[in-house]
Amino acid sequence: MIPTPDLSHLTKEDYKHVYEPAEDTFILLDALEQDADYLKSLSPRLCLEIGSGSGAAAPQSIHIETLLNDPKVSTSAIVTSLDEGLERRTKGQVDVLVFNPPYVPTLEEEASVAQDGRDIAGAWAGGMDGMAITDQLLKTVGGMLSPNGVFYLVAVKQNDPEGICARMRHNQGLEGEVILKRRAGGEFLHAFFIFNQKGEVLISRLFRPDLKRSIADVFRIQVVSNSDVRSPIITLGSTSFFHVRVNNVYVMAVTKNNANAALVFEFLYKFISIARSYFSKVDEESVKNNFVLIYELIDEILDFGFPQNSEIDTLKMYITTESVKSEAAVREESTKITSQATGSTSWRRNDIRYKKNEAFVDVVESVNLLMSAKGSVLRADVDGHIMMRAYLSGTPECKFGLNDKLLLNKSDREPTGDDDAVELDDCQFHQCVRLGKFDADRSITFIPPDGEFELMKYRCTRDVNLPLKVIPTVVEHGRTKVEYNVTVRTNFSSKLYATEIALRIPTPLNATKVDPKYQHGKAKYTPSENVLLWKIPRMQGGTEATLTAIADLTSTTNQKPWARPPIDVDFQVLMLTASGLSVRYLKVFEKSNYHSVKWVRYLTKASGTYQIRI
Repeated sequence: MIPTPDLSHLTKEDYKHVYEPAEDTFILLDALEQDADYLKSLSPRLCLEIGSGSGAAAPQSIHIETLLNDPKVSTSAIVTSLDEGLERRTKGQVDVLVFNPPYVPTLEEEASVAQDGRDIAGAWAGGMDGMAITDQLLKTVGGMLSPNGVFYLVAVKQNDPEGICARMRHNQGLEGEVILKRRAGGEFLHAFFIFNQKGEVLISRLFRPDLKRSIADVFRIQVVSNSDVRSPIITLGSTSFFHVRVNNVYVMAVTKNNANAALVFEFLYKFISIARSYFSKVDEESVKNNFVLIYELIDEILDFGFPQNSEIDTLKMYITTESVKSEAAVREESTKITSQATGSTSWRRNDIRYKKNEAFVDVVESVNLLMSAKGSVLRADVDGHIMMRAYLSGTPECKFGLNDKLLLNKSDREPTGDDDAVELDDCQFHQCVRLGKFDADRSITFIPPDGEFELMKYRCTRDVNLPLKVIPTVVEHGRTKVEYNVTVRTNFSSKLYATEIALRIPTPLNATKVDPKYQHGKAKYTPSENVLLWKIPRMQGGTEATLTAIADLTSTTNQKPWARPPIDVDFQVLMLTASGLSVRYLKVFEKSNYHSVKWVRYLTKASGTYQIRI
């Protein structure tokens, strides 16, 4: 039996900077103990734990005296980023690899700040799906492990452990399985609050008698009034405050037990999503206008502090602000709710009927670009979303096919290369998608929710097709004037058109007059923003437009060099994708074998993220 690690040398002050062992630490210890005989049979020579924190999991967890033939083995601690700097020394040599990563789903910005700041938040902040750090290591695991090497990874439900195993099998040929699963004890909330930006309580609900409403004053003083607080989790004594700021309100949950932080944040973000589905924008005004509805929602999705059904479609069947239904109708609806909540497809009822069965697919891509003044691309990537509106009867099964040659990451690429392939760095799916099918043949199979939903989102950083090319020439003539020559060229088929094109061309702060000359669109100097705004309503593919201008400058006593901010470009192009992603087919199967109409639309756009330096 592996002994419980002795951490008596650590103090409360240490735990402000080092992650305190919790349920995730102990399930990792239990998993290693469960596999003790198997690990011993491997006679491991090199064991590596990444992100050791308090050191509770290794070397104690591996229990060297038991697992290794030589009890005098040495241990070393190395400060590095994941396995950076160790690739050569560990390539194909690691027999046991252990990783308890930051797995809490948070905003990407929060994860980045936490990792850069090297504070305690870096121990749990894992990015949008909790996989930002884990994904970095997964790319190199195959090269690190020895032929009989094993890799132990801690994950939560939101990270999709089965999906991780499937990706590892497909990308690196590694077999994986979930060897231990456990629900963390005491997963409930003691209280739920919504505050405005002044710290005033807008919504409050207490679920346990050992907590008083005055706990809100603690949050207001420690978080709202304290500008130095950057962490989304504050622990004071035995009480933990989890908060998410959205617009001008704080959505906050309180626990007095060692709750799973990932689940608490999953609940907070889910609540925000539910609120948006009812009244669009979550801010102080909408909370005040809908406080009765919010209390109804809280009472429905939280039972004595335990999260319950949070499916938006199910809630909208039961909580409605439109009309009061008869008792018979309520009984009928209740039966449907029970069936839906306990069925295998909780996101869809099975009694939906439409006279005309239609499915609309929108592939929407936002292009991000930073180009140097010499025309070289410094950064180019695409954030894509596949939105679907399904108006289909019954419980149809849809099959959705993308490009013939679709790669998920660079490890999928053959050594010979394939220039025609579309490579996605990462992608996320709606819960209705069967991930096993996608891993097998890159087809997306699912039973869709009724109405509009986001089927998939993805990111692409390779072979991005730039719809517009901007060629700027900006010449400063002494301190009296600046001469501009800006050309916009469309890089797509002449059958397509770019619309709503807007170029924000920066001018020096001491510009007094700008005289633009152009043949396409309209241009206007805006002194308050120090920009020359050039708008072109519509441009055909394969064409170009040019603007020339002279900006007169006034002399100043303390003139600093002009910083030359980049040109910002906004535009939209229908029926074009910058990543090259395309929909090959969309098939609908339903037992009644009805005819359905399918529509697919592509849209590539940029809004404030398409920049060209001058």
